[in-house]
Amino acid sequence: MDSRPRETDAPGDPANGAAPPPAAAVAAATGGVEITKPRNDKRGYRRVVLPNALECLLISDPDTDKAAASMSVSVGYFCDPDGLEGLAHFLEHMLFYASEKYPVEDSYSKYIAEHGGSTNAFTTTERTNFYFDVNSDSLHDALDRFAQFFIKPLMSPDAVLREIKAVDSENQKNLLSDPWRMSQLQNHLCDENHPYHKFGTGNWDTLEVKAKEKGLDTRLELIKFYDSHYSANLMKLVVYGKDSLDNLQNLVENKFCDIRNVGRKPFSFPGHPCSSEHLQILVKAVPIKQGHTLRILWPITPNVQCYKEGPCKYISHLIGHEGEGSLFYILKKLGWAISLEAGEGDWSYDFSFFSVVIQLTDEGQEHMEDTVGLLFRYITLLQSSGTPKWIFDELQTICETGFHYRDKSPPIHYVVNISSNMQFFPPEDWLIASSVPSKFSPDAIQNILNELTPENVRIFWESKRFEGQTNLTEPWYGTSYSVEVVPPSIVQKWVVKAPEEDLHLPKPNIFIPRDLSLKNIEEKVSVPLMLRKTLLSRLWYKPDTMFFTPKAYIKMDFHCPLSQSSPESAVLTDVFTRLLMDYLNDYAYDAQVAGLYYAVKPNDTGFQVTMVGYNDKMRTLLATVIGKIAEFEVKVDRFSVIKEAMTKEYENFKFRQPYQQVLYYCSLMLDDQAWPWDEEFSALSHLEACDLGNFLPHLLAKTFIECYFAGNIEPNEAKSVVRHVEDVLFNAPISVCKPLSPSQHLAKRIVKLEKGLRYYYPAMCLNHQDENSALLHYIQTHQDNVKQNVLLHLLALIGKQPAFHQLRSVEQLGYIALLRQRNDSGVRGLQFIIQSTVKDPANLDARVENFLKMFESTLYQMSDAEFKSNVSALIDMKLEKYKNIREESAFFWGEISEGTLKFDRKKVEVAALRELKKEELIDFFNDHVKANAPQKKILSIQVYGGLHSAEYQTIVQNAPPPQSCEITDIYSFRRSRPLYGSFRGGVGQMKL
Repeated sequence: MDSRPRETDAPGDPANGAAPPPAAAVAAATGGVEITKPRNDKRGYRRVVLPNALECLLISDPDTDKAAASMSVSVGYFCDPDGLEGLAHFLEHMLFYASEKYPVEDSYSKYIAEHGGSTNAFTTTERTNFYFDVNSDSLHDALDRFAQFFIKPLMSPDAVLREIKAVDSENQKNLLSDPWRMSQLQNHLCDENHPYHKFGTGNWDTLEVKAKEKGLDTRLELIKFYDSHYSANLMKLVVYGKDSLDNLQNLVENKFCDIRNVGRKPFSFPGHPCSSEHLQILVKAVPIKQGHTLRILWPITPNVQCYKEGPCKYISHLIGHEGEGSLFYILKKLGWAISLEAGEGDWSYDFSFFSVVIQLTDEGQEHMEDTVGLLFRYITLLQSSGTPKWIFDELQTICETGFHYRDKSPPIHYVVNISSNMQFFPPEDWLIASSVPSKFSPDAIQNILNELTPENVRIFWESKRFEGQTNLTEPWYGTSYSVEVVPPSIVQKWVVKAPEEDLHLPKPNIFIPRDLSLKNIEEKVSVPLMLRKTLLSRLWYKPDTMFFTPKAYIKMDFHCPLSQSSPESAVLTDVFTRLLMDYLNDYAYDAQVAGLYYAVKPNDTGFQVTMVGYNDKMRTLLATVIGKIAEFEVKVDRFSVIKEAMTKEYENFKFRQPYQQVLYYCSLMLDDQAWPWDEEFSALSHLEACDLGNFLPHLLAKTFIECYFAGNIEPNEAKSVVRHVEDVLFNAPISVCKPLSPSQHLAKRIVKLEKGLRYYYPAMCLNHQDENSALLHYIQTHQDNVKQNVLLHLLALIGKQPAFHQLRSVEQLGYIALLRQRNDSGVRGLQFIIQSTVKDPANLDARVENFLKMFESTLYQMSDAEFKSNVSALIDMKLEKYKNIREESAFFWGEISEGTLKFDRKKVEVAALRELKKEELIDFFNDHVKANAPQKKILSIQVYGGLHSAEYQTIVQNAPPPQSCEITDIYSFRRSRPLYGSFRGGVGQMKL
């Protein structure tokens, strides 16, 4: 696939269809600058430059429930002083702590959390971006706190030492992650004098140990770095709120005018990171996980220097194509590749890399040279094909349609995207950036193609098969690798000996939407209607009454009881859905390019078909998918490829982060229907293609289809589509599906924990090399109930930031330390999740109990005003409007699939919140959550990392403490416990 980033709902390919109208421009009060914006965008935009040279974009959206802001600072880890690796990233962490105006530690994050928002930041090579969102009425006070990051932050010695530990914990989390390891290896194999060579995260060694050895005080270096680098003229601010542009301007001028402008010249890093010795190389690297990855990279002229022409967009569209005649199509046909992505990778204004990343099969691993040869042959084809203009026109129309009909995204994502754009593009293009190529330039395209040569290539080849064959070690992550020189003459031999295959350019895209009109739908309903019900299916329908875009959303859940009847059945259902996607890819890849997305995936009742995007060609695509199900045949060669890929996924399960392992164990213990990964893996190893052929007729022999149609689609059309699906699957002369009996409808049952008892499950980390341990401390409270739902949500809202601050910032238990709600099919509770190298899980469990004792006094001492403020913030969060059809459909589909059908849930919960008293919250806490509460139900999942193996031996040998019970066998535990009732009553309970 083309690996360029896409919008939430990416655009279509309409060259052969109606081109959308030209983009609107907004010139209102932008200092004469016309900012190009989507035609349907009703928001107001204004560019403002403050006297201190801070450039701002103000966005007024009277309909928004959330306000947001993002500050992009043109300082990244490329600016780290030599020998203080990670300083820029460390500074990003430190600015959250406190300021001269708000000296209480964590007051910024606490304010944001208590007013329905979230905060974060990230550091890249040349930028650091800080951002938040908050309930719209709280923007003024939130901005005042946010601005202090850049005016007068406090960096206390105590906080500095604690946060170095947080940075170190963050780095520990990444040490066994292949994406981090391989990225750093690419950085390592370049010019040592270029900042691309640097290690950007930092750790205890770089920020504390080595700093001290050099006689450096990290805190003083941090302050010096901040004072000299953080200058208003290097910052770009975006503020999004419901106020008028005038009010937003007054607000920004008032809050941000005191940021110092030290006149710092923008940092630039000219020259390319790779000198000649770093080109024409083949690097063999040993990854952590199973699998074979081939990365082919070339240094190129950055696309941003000619973004109107968009040469990289054109080239990545073709090299990353998956339709007939494409490179991936041929590699897949040969059985050599599982996936292919192409596009511009790491880039800045000064340098860039074009990359092609291919996941190889075991057979493909034996044909690396042929694979690279075919890639270069395809590049030669592009160079000699004369850049056909119709392909550019098609791409331009896709991108224009996508820009005009872009879904509204959460403001927090929108502001981060735009503040990043502001660093690279002129004001008129801050919104559109490089997303729409507008000038056809064969020369620009040829110039990039001419850089994709054997002379410039860097090949990174990753496989566990290279263990024992490497002689070098990357210093920061410990990746084993070797380097060989690959001169152009060798690559040319690979090209010559590669198999002769029919590589050619793609055909015109038939899925480009031509009809972008909105349907005139009479039903103006705010919740789904049940339009139709038969013994075979049930159809829910929700027309678009909010977004007014030519898009639709379809879900079809195929309820097949056999699918979850055994580990073998679960695995065979998974193989079936993957093969279905595999068969569809050659034909339906164009649909995804054209902004029509589809997926077929297994779920806990069978499998599910999802479609979202432009409605124009959706029916055509759905008919194809259903046809493939009806006529499904097992192709032995493709079965083998899918089985091999799934085998590697199961083998890699043990390399999941410890916090992911505790989440897995928790679900396995609570979900009565869940099968363990090792039993599924064992089942897969014995399966052959004939087993799937025998299984499938039985899987589909008893089926019920739950359907949801939403968006720009008429009710009669929805009914007609479902009738067609029934006709193809159930009513054909030889039908594959038969109706489900009423008694066969699947329930979802969740284990009920024992009141007054603490269950704990200790386990060693599946990857013994991982030093991190993890804890999941789950407190089960109740089953779906309006009053208790809002009490739980309110408690989670009030406790979230204090838990993070105490467990991570103060106690420094680990980078991941959080409190959140948990919902298993309507069974609710709270969960603490901590990943740590500092303390073992039993110790972490004790710290959670200690936090709850501290939090008790916070809750008891809460003033009425604070209580009302928290209730008000939660009401605002619940009343937040959906921004696009995906968000709306996710909520309604959740109610349908769980069987709760509370479509008015938000309304009734808000009504309950308005009546809530502080005493009720305290009673709820005392009954369900308080440390040592007699009715409390606890499940403590403890995964012990390599550093805590001795502590694991101790806990499994010791007798359980009072009121505690060790789980030694998950399935015995599950069988011995009562279950909550299921909301899934089957269609028999529903009346039309």
